[in-house]
Amino acid sequence: MAGLNTIRGKILKSKPRVGRGGKRGKTSGRGTKGQKARAGHSIRPEMRDFIKRFPKLRGHGIHRARSVNSSNIKPLPVNLSTINDKYENGEEVTIDTLLEKGIVSLKNGKKPAVKILAKGEIEKKVTVVGLPVSESAKKAIEKAGGQIK
Repeated sequence: MAGLNTIRGKILKSKPRVGRGGKRGKTSGRGTKGQKARAGHSIRPEMRDFIKRFPKLRGHGIHRARSVNSSNIKPLPVNLSTINDKYENGEEVTIDTLLEKGIVSLKNGKKPAVKILAKGEIEKKVTVVGLPVSESAKKAIEKAGGQIK
């Protein structure tokens, strides 16, 4: 059985050391001319060129008429179970009352987009004013005796 002092690791062949002058002469193993022949050369990866072009393809900048991303703002979901917990019978559900009750908060100093979804149960009669409501949430609210305006 071999002892720890006799274990040998893999012998890796090291890469040739290029560009040290000496016996190699003239270009010292770097070929001729150009960026690759220079000291401290670093070539930008090809993928970075595509990444750098993307903002221009998107119409990025202060002079764009309308941001492509602005049309993709997803509303914050508010579930029926949350409304059932925080609201009383006969109350109105608006963006202002959602902010007052702490269900949603201001986003960059502005009122966020909100949509009411049907996760959970609702037993209270509430009136939803000026908010988008999913079809299943609409059915649940009307079944409980509420309204959507």
